[in-house]
Amino acid sequence: MSDSSTRGAPCVVVAITRTKELRISDPRTNDRIRVPEVRLVGPNGEQVGVVRIEVALRLAQEADLDLVEVAPNSKPPVVKIMDYGKFKYEAAQKAKEARRNQANTVLKEVRFRLKIEAHDYTTKLKRAEGFLQAGDKVKAMILFRGREQSRPEQGVRLLRKFAEDVAEFGTVESNPTIDGRNMVMVVAPHKNKSEVKTEQNAQRAANKEAARSARGGAAVDEGETEAPSEPASAE
Repeated sequence: MSDSSTRGAPCVVVAITRTKELRISDPRTNDRIRVPEVRLVGPNGEQVGVVRIEVALRLAQEADLDLVEVAPNSKPPVVKIMDYGKFKYEAAQKAKEARRNQANTVLKEVRFRLKIEAHDYTTKLKRAEGFLQAGDKVKAMILFRGREQSRPEQGVRLLRKFAEDVAEFGTVESNPTIDGRNMVMVVAPHKNKSEVKTEQNAQRAANKEAARSARGGAAVDEGETEAPSEPASAE
């Protein structure tokens, strides 16, 4: 016997979602394209024109390829016949390569005292040059002590000297400014991290090719032997 208290209660339906859903960013393909007409692009990029969706699907099936919606907001939507699996793989590889080559510029810090000794300055200068060559920005900071704060012009002179010494690797992005008890200046590299990494990869490839050529030349030299001389005839 059913409980009278449950009579008239709304029926609750629990929807079971599929574990593998299509991502919203994925384009519509094949039977998921539900429009009467489309502007069709062939597998080699040729413009077929506006056709019925049934015709576009049939042409894709005959080519053993997929029909992919590439411009859904066009009137009518633009679709292309392609190998969608191959397209997604190549797109994923390009994105992976872009992430590998992408490198964010880091702000490195180099600190000076107003009365810094020559060898300390040289050490910090070399460190800053290394940061800039790697594609990072350098924040040069002078730490003022006591009455040194009353002589900011000396800090400006030191930072300007530093900017001149690293000019081969970077340029001043922000001029010397007072920041509390300190004075700071930012130097940006001439080449960003992506450019530096690209050059490094190209250099490594060139070095490998040179080493391979050198090994090949050595193998040829070792393989060359003198032909045996003919014995002298007795007279």
